Amino acid sequence: MSGTHTPLAEILDALADQRSAAAALSRIDEFRRSIAGSGVFSIQQNVTTADDPPDEIRLRRYYSSEVRHYPVNGTKRKALTPWTECLFLRGRVFVGEGVDVLARHFDDYSQMRPWKLQSVVNVPLMRGNVCYATFNVFGTRPRWQPHEILGIRVLALAAARWVPAAPDLGYRLTGTSHADSRHPDSTQA
Repeated sequence: MSGTHTPLAEILDALADQRSAAAALSRIDEFRRSIAGSGVFSIQQNVTTADDPPDEIRLRRYYSSEVRHYPVNGTKRKALTPWTECLFLRGRVFVGEGVDVLARHFDDYSQMRPWKLQSVVNVPLMRGNVCYATFNVFGTRPRWQPHEILGIRVLALAAARWVPAAPDLGYRLTGTSHADSRHPDSTQA
């Protein structure tokens, strides 16, 4: 693949040898830097449950390239916006380029500004029709090259096996309550 320092086949072969999520995601982060340059990388799990408001998505950080500033297990809520609909409802990749685009789509952009981030590729990690996590690469460049977007998407696919779905996620997406899902034979008085 033109423009990357390490051919994708070598990346995938190296990842096949990893035996833990921490080791695999650390290697993916190394490869991400060789493809996308400087920036911030994270994986956010969708931890939305049936008890959450229907117009919100709750996310928990599963991996962070910058744990001092963006700690693992940090959570946030996202309202339904064109960005959340793109990833979580349609299962589509989101590519944002330019500071104005980031500021418009990310309510926490003021925290990103000191990093001089100008672009993003968000890849939904899917199980069937459910986005159970997002693979997020923020870059300092104003625009992505097509081969960089492809490389990031391939890394996201490789990372998917190391990122578990939250246990309660299915309850909300199937339309059943937590209690209904656990006790299908129970009746209400």
